[in-house]
Amino acid sequence: MTQAVDPFADIRPYNDDEVSASIQRLVNDDAFIALIAKHNLPSWLVPFRSLLTPLLKRYLAKKWSKFKTIAQIQEVVAHYLGRVIDQTTSKVTFSGLEHLDKTQAYLFISNHRDIALDPALINWGLHTHQMNTVRIAIGDNLLQIPYITELMKLNKSFVVKRSVKAPKEMLRALSQLSAYIYDSLKSNNSIWIAQREGRTKDGDDQTDPALLKMLQLNGRKQKMEFADYVRELKIVPVSISYQFEPCAIAKAKERHHKSTFGEYKKAAGEDIESIMEGFRSSKGHVHVAFGQPITSGCDSPEELAQTIDAQILSSYFLHPGNYLAANSDIEAIEPAQKELFEQRMAQVPSELKELVLAMYAKPVQKQLAQHQ
Repeated sequence: MTQAVDPFADIRPYNDDEVSASIQRLVNDDAFIALIAKHNLPSWLVPFRSLLTPLLKRYLAKKWSKFKTIAQIQEVVAHYLGRVIDQTTSKVTFSGLEHLDKTQAYLFISNHRDIALDPALINWGLHTHQMNTVRIAIGDNLLQIPYITELMKLNKSFVVKRSVKAPKEMLRALSQLSAYIYDSLKSNNSIWIAQREGRTKDGDDQTDPALLKMLQLNGRKQKMEFADYVRELKIVPVSISYQFEPCAIAKAKERHHKSTFGEYKKAAGEDIESIMEGFRSSKGHVHVAFGQPITSGCDSPEELAQTIDAQILSSYFLHPGNYLAANSDIEAIEPAQKELFEQRMAQVPSELKELVLAMYAKPVQKQLAQHQ
């Protein structure tokens, strides 16, 4: 399709008829093959990696030639995600899915603790409950490496053009994004988007009203009232809580650097390393709470943000480490759980310890304030 026929060609995920060409590009990408070799070859074969590259390319080309549809790719992703869950979590639990209609498409807006794991675990919940997986919003800052772009677009990801700065171009990009989200929902494809740009690094999950104003751009074009348009979108807040916060030390380092020097500039490839660290690290128990579709408390972007935040906060599952960090109800915590959290905190550099503890404590403090 050309851009004239397909107004979303430059931001949408791949369609089935684009899968084979994408796989071919991946197989021919030396950087991608090197990554596969690095993480899959036995250590004794590493010195011979360059000699084995042609063989690895032929092997992958043959193995992946059978994949022709996005649904097949999703099954492969589910297989590998299942392995990640088995190896790096004690358990992953879900709540609220029983209240959702399996035949409906929803706009899932969640808190954002990990770049790739958040939507992956939401998808895992949907997949294991026989519901369709989501199309995933990702910033174009993650697409600086060609093979990452291929992998993301094969995995139902669409592009949020964060790098656009000129006002007219920004409005055009946001309008296109708003229309794409609406078009996806109307074609029965659910969407995931984070409640704000960038991960929460201090434990304080808050929805950015600017995100909700972006959603309304398409509603305004249809001359719909904000609340009426929101009800059409079927927004479902989702709260994700990790027993052990992914990339906690890296997040604290960034905050410490900002408070010390006034700004923090990410190194090249830092986001990709964060994705890898999120998948590799031990996460303990992870709970994903799906909320109720929003039908009230949505007369303005600011009111809607408060409604989303209230659902995300009230359903946020508090782990023992949250209570320990907040020094709240600690007498009820089992000694083994206390020791486990203390071992985790012992790995945190002393200058970052307060920041990491605050990250864990914040949801407890906010829930207590919510109930007052």
